[in-house]
Amino acid sequence: MIIGMYVGIDIGGTKTLVAVLTNDGKIVESIKFPTPAKYSNFLLELAHTVHHLEHQDFVAGGVAAPGRIDRKHGRVVELGNLGWTNFPLQADCEKILRCPVVIENDANLAGLSEALLHRDQAKVLYVTISTGIGTGFVYQQQLDPGMLDSEGGHIMLPFKGQLTKWETFGSGRAIYNHFGKKAADIHDEADWKHIVRNLSLGFFELIAVYQPDLIIIGGSIGTYFDRWGHLLQAELDKRAVPVIAIPKITQAQRPEEAVVYGCYDLAKQVYGKHA
Repeated sequence: MIIGMYVGIDIGGTKTLVAVLTNDGKIVESIKFPTPAKYSNFLLELAHTVHHLEHQDFVAGGVAAPGRIDRKHGRVVELGNLGWTNFPLQADCEKILRCPVVIENDANLAGLSEALLHRDQAKVLYVTISTGIGTGFVYQQQLDPGMLDSEGGHIMLPFKGQLTKWETFGSGRAIYNHFGKKAADIHDEADWKHIVRNLSLGFFELIAVYQPDLIIIGGSIGTYFDRWGHLLQAELDKRAVPVIAIPKITQAQRPEEAVVYGCYDLAKQVYGKHA
C-alpha cells in the first residue's frame, strides 16, 4: 500500500475526472465518468467511482469546479454550464472521500499546476482558451489571493465599435461561429492571424494589469499553440511600450490533466503539512 495519497476531482460540464496521486504528485489511478445533469446524481456517481478506486486512504483532496466559489463556506455559488447553484461541495466531497478537501475554480487550479513547473518565474498568468476563456494568476508559487475571483474572459473590450466581452469574440466558440469549423481544422496562417488579432486585445489588457513574468496557455485552443503562438507573441511585441514589458508566452505542459494536478498541488499546500 502506498502511504500519503491525494485525490483530485475535476468537475467538467460534460465529464468528471477523478485521479489518485502519490505524495510526490504522480498519478497512479484515474477514472472518468459523464457529469450528471443533477447535483444529487453527481454525488451518487462520485461515491460509486470512489468506492471502486484501488486506493482510498487519502491525506487530502482537491476539487475543481468551473464556477464561482464561496471559499469561506466551502460552497459553489454557481456552476454555469450545469445550472447548479449554491451547493456545499466541500462538505459533500469530504463525506465521500473521508478526508479534508479544498475546493477551487478549475482555471485557478490549472494555472497553479502549470506555474509550479516554472518555479523560476515569480508572476505567472495562465489563460485557458476553450469554449470560453478562463484565467489563473499565480504569485510566488501560490494562487494570488487578490485575483482568485478574476474572470479574464469577461473583460470588456472595444470590438467592432462597441464594448464586448472578450470571450464573445476570442474563444473557441467564437472561432467556430466565425469560420464554421473547429480550431483543429484551421491551418491557414491568415485565419490564425485573424484569431490572434482578437486574442491579442485581451492579452494586452491582462499584461498591462498583472505584468506577469510568463504567460501559459492551455485549453482546447491551446492544443494548437504551435500554429498560432508565435503569431500572438509577435502581435503583442508590436504593442510593447516602455512601461509594459511583454513576457514570454508558452504552451501548457500537461493540458489534459492540469486541473487534477492543481487539485493535488493546492491540497498539499493546504493540508500536506498536517499529514
